[in-house]
Amino acid sequence: MSTTDRQLLAGLDVYRVGGAVRDARLGWPSVDTDWVVVGTTPGEMRRRGFRSVGRDFPVFLHPHTHEEYALARTERKSGHGYTGFVIHASPDVTLEQDLARRDLTINAMAENRKGELVDPYGGFEDLQARVLRHVSAAFVEDPLRVLRTARFLARYSQLGFTIADETWALMRQLVASGELEHLPAERIWTETEKALDEPTPMIYFQTLQACGALRVLMPELDVSRQSLEQALERMERLPEGIEQESLSRWRWARLVEHLDETNQMALAERLRLPRIYRDLGRQAALTRQLRQHLPVDAAQIQNWLNSIDAWRRGERVAPLLKLLALDDPALAGRLAQAWQVVAQLEAKTLVAEGWRGGELGAELARRRHRLLEQALAE
Repeated sequence: MSTTDRQLLAGLDVYRVGGAVRDARLGWPSVDTDWVVVGTTPGEMRRRGFRSVGRDFPVFLHPHTHEEYALARTERKSGHGYTGFVIHASPDVTLEQDLARRDLTINAMAENRKGELVDPYGGFEDLQARVLRHVSAAFVEDPLRVLRTARFLARYSQLGFTIADETWALMRQLVASGELEHLPAERIWTETEKALDEPTPMIYFQTLQACGALRVLMPELDVSRQSLEQALERMERLPEGIEQESLSRWRWARLVEHLDETNQMALAERLRLPRIYRDLGRQAALTRQLRQHLPVDAAQIQNWLNSIDAWRRGERVAPLLKLLALDDPALAGRLAQAWQVVAQLEAKTLVAEGWRGGELGAELARRRHRLLEQALAE
C-alpha cells in the first residue's frame, strides 16, 4: 500500500471481505477485492476523496485503486424477491452484523489490514471441510441465494465441496415458498451466465434440478432427468478451437440444441437471453437436425445454409461443422467440401451478367443448388 493510500485510509476501520478472502485461502485466483468500512459516514468517505457509486446503499470507489468500499450495513426483509430489503447503514453497525447478511459462511469472512482473519461464523472451518453452508436462517430471505449456491458448487466441486444438508433444506424451502418466481429474468441470467464459465457448469443445472428450482426457472430443460443429463453431457463436448470468450455461449448452445424452436424461444424470452446466445442455440439446433434426416441432399444443405445466414455470415459455417463432426465426422466432411465449392459463387458475378432484383435471387439459389448437387455427387 502506498503512502498516499495509507493516508487516505488513516483512522478508518477497514476490512477486506468476500471472495478475495475466501479464494486466497483456497489458492484460487481472485479478480476483485471488496472492502467494508465500519464506524464512519458517507460524508466522511466523500471528504477523503472516495466517489459515491451505490444507489441502494453506501458504496464508494477508491480514488486511486477504484476498488469498492462499502459502509457496514444490515438488511431486513420487507418484500418479495432479492430486492425486497430495507437497508440500514450507519456507524453503529458492527462488522459481525455486516457479515451476518452474507449467504454462505465461506463468504462471511473478513481480514483486517494486517491480514488477520475475522471469522465469526466458521467460514474457515467450512473451507477446510469443503462445505457450502448458510450463515443463518435468513438465507431464505433472498431467493437469489439458491442460484449462487449452485454456482459456487459448480466452481468448487472439483475441490471436493458439497452443500450442507441443512442448506439443501433451506434451498428447497425457498423453492416451495414461491420466492423464486419474483426473481427478475436479468438476475437469473446473470448467475446462469457466470455458471456457464465455471469449471463444471453441469453441476449448476444438476443442483437447480435437485432442489426443484430448475422446474420453476427453466422448465424447458426439466422435462426429464434423462434429457437433462444428455444435455449436460453435451456441454462437455465442444467444437475444437473454441476461444475462452465464447465458451459460455457454446456450452449454452449445446445445452439447448435438443429443444424445438417453440421451446427455445420460450426459454429465451423467459431469461431475456442476449441475442448472441439465442442465435447460437438456434444454429446448433438446426445443425443437429441435419443428422436426423439422413442421407442429406442438396436442398437440405441449402436450407441449412440459408437458415444460419451463411451467405452473409460465412464465419458461422466452420465452427458448426466442427460441432457436427463430434457426432458425424463423415457428414461434416461432405458438408465442408460442398460449402467450399458453393461459397465461391458470389452475387456480384450474376450482377455482372445482368441479373437484377428477384430474378437475381432466384438464379443465385438455382446455381447454388446445382453446385451443391455436383459437390455431393463427387
